[in-house]
Amino acid sequence: MFVPTTPQELKELGIKQLDVIFITGDVYIDVSNDGTALLSKYLMSKGYTVGIISQPSIESDVDISRLGEPRLYWGISAGVVDSMVANYTSLNKPRRDDDLTPGGINNKRPDRAVVQYTNLIKRYYKSRKPIVIGGIEASLRRIAHYDYWTDTIKRSVLSDSKADALIYGMAEKALLEYTQAIENGEDFRDIRGLCYMSNEPKEGFIELPEYQEAKTDKDAFTRMFNTFYKNFDPVSAKGMYQKTDSRYLIHNPPQMHLTQKEIDEIYSLKFEHDAHPYYKAMGKIPALETVRFSITTHRGCFGECSFCAIAVHQGRRIISRSKENIIEEVCTFTKNKHFKGNISDIGGATANMYDMSCEKQCKLGACTNKSCVSPNACKGMNISHKPVIELLRDVRKVPGVKRIFIGSGIRYDMILADKQHGDEYLRDVLAHHISGQMKIAPEHINANVLRLMNKPDNTKLSDFIAKFKQINKELDKKQFLTYYFIAAAPGSSDKENNELKAFIDKEIQFAPEQIQIFTPTPCTYSTLQYYTGKSHCAGKSDLDGTDVFVEKKNSLKAKQKEILQAKHVKPDYSQKDSKHTTSKNKPNKHNHNKNNNSKDNRNENRHRRRKF
Repeated sequence: MFVPTTPQELKELGIKQLDVIFITGDVYIDVSNDGTALLSKYLMSKGYTVGIISQPSIESDVDISRLGEPRLYWGISAGVVDSMVANYTSLNKPRRDDDLTPGGINNKRPDRAVVQYTNLIKRYYKSRKPIVIGGIEASLRRIAHYDYWTDTIKRSVLSDSKADALIYGMAEKALLEYTQAIENGEDFRDIRGLCYMSNEPKEGFIELPEYQEAKTDKDAFTRMFNTFYKNFDPVSAKGMYQKTDSRYLIHNPPQMHLTQKEIDEIYSLKFEHDAHPYYKAMGKIPALETVRFSITTHRGCFGECSFCAIAVHQGRRIISRSKENIIEEVCTFTKNKHFKGNISDIGGATANMYDMSCEKQCKLGACTNKSCVSPNACKGMNISHKPVIELLRDVRKVPGVKRIFIGSGIRYDMILADKQHGDEYLRDVLAHHISGQMKIAPEHINANVLRLMNKPDNTKLSDFIAKFKQINKELDKKQFLTYYFIAAAPGSSDKENNELKAFIDKEIQFAPEQIQIFTPTPCTYSTLQYYTGKSHCAGKSDLDGTDVFVEKKNSLKAKQKEILQAKHVKPDYSQKDSKHTTSKNKPNKHNHNKNNNSKDNRNENRHRRRKF
């Protein structure tokens, strides 16, 4: 069944007042990939009644009053993407498209949705039922943070929204404990994974530089961020507090990771694999076919790319579902009337991290002085593709399944690092799990830029390209690599960008479409680099805050992307000083016309969904 979203459904279910009402910036699609749908079904499985209101109008009470007032509390999320990222391009231009809105037009999600939805409730409901905020937007804005769209340091979104609590990260356990506390009239302020505002600091917690200091002093902001970043692993993290104006943000330690039994229970919940009819009637939902039959095999990512916030939101430790639980979900797909035999994606933030672990990380928490795979794989991390190979082979045997695609990102450096099963995994992927193209994300090729990104060095990319070609030849397949690159990342000036262009012309020999201009988003080291102009990076003591070039002019950011997407012309290497800048490969103006901009928006939307 769908989670109710209309008064008629409440009447049919005999519900006079819901326990919890969730507000979300996404259209309601009843799939496990949607956090609001998943949390709703989880609370319902624990005996609570829940409703969902998607993309309510902020101009009136027509939507927010549709289900009445909840008995316990309101829950608010901007959706699976930060609303500012969803609404604006990296050059701060409005996006026209939104894959998670009926009709595909970006006209439903307000800027700073968490604050707007909180204000909407307070405007029309005076009895003040508690409001708890969460999701990616609240999670990554839970402390003072750099906001790219205003070029300022903003307060915690909890302070700005004046909600009662903020639940960060993967929220099932914290939200259930919060629900039980509100139900029983108990104090919720000691719940792990939760933030709240207080008139006093919390004894025994780490003091962060106060908001006003972090706002005006980049060194103080850097100290704040480094302390925050070192305290998001639930095994080792300490609680923190930050003075914000006359009050204190209290940041409790993270919730403990789910056990495999607990994550299996969550993904055993029943879903309709469809958009709710109330919203489906409003227009075609572009994301529906992408997420309808997509499988999450695990959570977390130990890659720690500097521009990505997955580690902060989901954690560095990989929490994997059992193979049996995943197979059960696949079997439910085969009984669905919409299923045509194709699984659109199977994986997680990084597809090939399934069931990989580090014994030290499990016992003591993630290391704060080094990364798991960059610049090279740590010997303590069990990088074996054997479990994911066995999983994919068993899923392929399920009757009714025709094709299983891997839409999630694949770490090619981990394939190279796994000397025992890496080639076997790549061979299976190329033979069964792509449709002519395999997506990888080298992001750049310049050594310094890659170090700032916390990505593997360029030799690994060249080695992987050679291996990809070799296995394709053995399989007698004509398949291609699709590359994600980032233009205007910290450290990338014209010199580094031209180096990347030369690599594209020589090694790739076509103009890649999947090029994004770097967007500074809260809670990443790349954003810290962008704001401070200093070379800070997770787990890299050799990057000690020296100056780093940062391109901040939008016109020059756009030029970097334009150069990388210019029509490929085979370079003449017979001339020593060839600059590869003949008239034939001048920036192609077509890349920035209106039709292509719309296409770029859709590509960025898809990529961001997997990132988040």
